[in-house]
Amino acid sequence: MKMDTKGLKSFIDEEKIWDLLDKARSPEKKRVREVLEKARQKKGLSLAEAAILMENDDPELIEEMLHTARQIKEEIYGNRIVLFAPLYVGNECVNDCVYCGFRISNKDCFRKTLSRSELILETKALENQGHKRLIMVYGEHPKYDANYIHDTVKTVYQVKERKGEIRRVNINAAPMDVEGYRIVKSAGIGTYQIFQETYHQKTYADLHPRGPKSNFLWRLYGLDRAMEAEIDDLGIGALIGLFDWRFEVLGLLMHAEHLDKTFGVGPHTISFPRIEPAFGSEFTEKPPYSVNNEDFKKLVAILRLSVPYTGMILTAREPIEVRNEVIPLGVSQIDGGSAIGIGEYSAKDKESFKKSQFILGDHRTLDEVIKELAKQDFIPSFCTACYRLGRTGEHFMELSKPGEIKNFCQPNALLTFSEYLLDYASDETKQIGLKLIEKEEKKIANQKLKQEFEIKLDEMKSGKRDLYF
Repeated sequence: MKMDTKGLKSFIDEEKIWDLLDKARSPEKKRVREVLEKARQKKGLSLAEAAILMENDDPELIEEMLHTARQIKEEIYGNRIVLFAPLYVGNECVNDCVYCGFRISNKDCFRKTLSRSELILETKALENQGHKRLIMVYGEHPKYDANYIHDTVKTVYQVKERKGEIRRVNINAAPMDVEGYRIVKSAGIGTYQIFQETYHQKTYADLHPRGPKSNFLWRLYGLDRAMEAEIDDLGIGALIGLFDWRFEVLGLLMHAEHLDKTFGVGPHTISFPRIEPAFGSEFTEKPPYSVNNEDFKKLVAILRLSVPYTGMILTAREPIEVRNEVIPLGVSQIDGGSAIGIGEYSAKDKESFKKSQFILGDHRTLDEVIKELAKQDFIPSFCTACYRLGRTGEHFMELSKPGEIKNFCQPNALLTFSEYLLDYASDETKQIGLKLIEKEEKKIANQKLKQEFEIKLDEMKSGKRDLYF
């Protein structure tokens, strides 16, 4: 694969970012409240307006901002939280990213690529937890080419364990050329996710000294090529802690703006994982730009206000307490019951950390995560209906921006939650969940939709599965 970046120029305007932050320093209360008022209209914020919120240090106004983020999340997504699990397929890698346990110079990392039979065992273990949505993760290595990813995705889709099946596979893998993306797309993937890691070009060069990932522009334009291959469901992200979080958030927003201007569709998801310790990486023990919990909450809220219709992913990198505080601020997707050692779902390996990219902060089972969500009146959702019915990219936004997507999402979330409760939940989780479904069913205002929902729910109780609107 030829990594041709001739003629390309970074669309991350670093000078503009610093200028916006400089001009936004010590904003007046009135100006901050004007930005928050605009945010309440759910039309998004400009880069300059996002910078004003970043530079605001007034505790009272910060609380108003967090409250506004909660409101907008509730108005657009309701109380649904989509659940998924990461499935690491292989950790062989030719890059040397200083913060990553998979980097080629880490001689203590135990290298492992799942065989087909091992991949099937991992998938069965995930299905037996109740998972329906995965993100498959691959190191960057010649053996993990487009054909390999295509074949492993197809294998996962073919696995049916008891009542279980995987209905949506997202991908976190290296950038490809257009033809490579077309091959992967033909496997029936959902989102293709590429983290830029840091949008600050000098920092990027320092932290990615060797390997194909050292090419900043090839990675930056990776999702442009995915769009050319007609993958319109894209995920972007930055690893928070590699550089100034304010710069990274504006970089994420610039990236989203670029995709929207170029293709008419912004990213489907934005991720903002904080750097965590990684086996064999001293760099991760004291990251140069570590972000405290208060700034992290601020960061999440600003992203929700700036791109109100974009899905936001909070991972199990974070400890339970932080997850519980941050989820209401705008998060729409989380992972649960996660394991990130290669082969760890099916074989409980005490030394799995030697095969892991980093160390997790939340080790709860999927059932424990779901029980906690339900106790807080969140609806755990495994819905994949939009993806399977073609409601992605521009079509998704056509329904999302006027608020019509909720007509599908709420009942679909309740149906997939019911499916989990019937097939996998512990007795305590089932009891809590069924009460929540009963309460939420009463909130369905459209009587015809409510009747159809009740019919589908009865069908599910009688043994039918995979029912959706």
